[in-house]
Amino acid sequence: MPSPTYALFRSAILAEQQVTCTYEGRTRELCPHIIGINKSGEEVVLAWQFAGESSGRLQQWRCLRLANVRDARARAGQWHEGGSHRTTQTCVSDIDLDVNVHVRKRRKPSRRMPE
Repeated sequence: MPSPTYALFRSAILAEQQVTCTYEGRTRELCPHIIGINKSGEEVVLAWQFAGESSGRLQQWRCLRLANVRDARARAGQWHEGGSHRTTQTCVSDIDLDVNVHVRKRRKPSRRMPE
C-alpha cells in the first residue's frame, strides 16, 4: 500500500500541482513529473525543483526518495518543467504515473480527419 506521501505526490501529478516539502533538511518547491519505485524497491518521484533551497544550482531535476520527504503539501501554481530531456531518467525504474504519458496525453484533443 502506498504511503501518504506517495498518495499526495501522485495526486499532485494528476492535477499538475506544485508540491512544497522538506528534503535532506532543505525546503523544496517542486513540480512532480514521474512517480513509482526505484531499483531498490523504494517509493521515488522525479520532480523539477524550481525554487527553494538547494546544495547546487536551481532549477534542476531531483530524484526524491519519498521516505525522506517531510511536511509535503500540494498547492496550485504555475507548472514548471525542464527544457530538454537529453538523457533517459534512471530515478524511477517501475513507473506508476508519468505526467507526460498518463495526464497530458489524455487531455490532447484528437484531430479529426477532414471529410
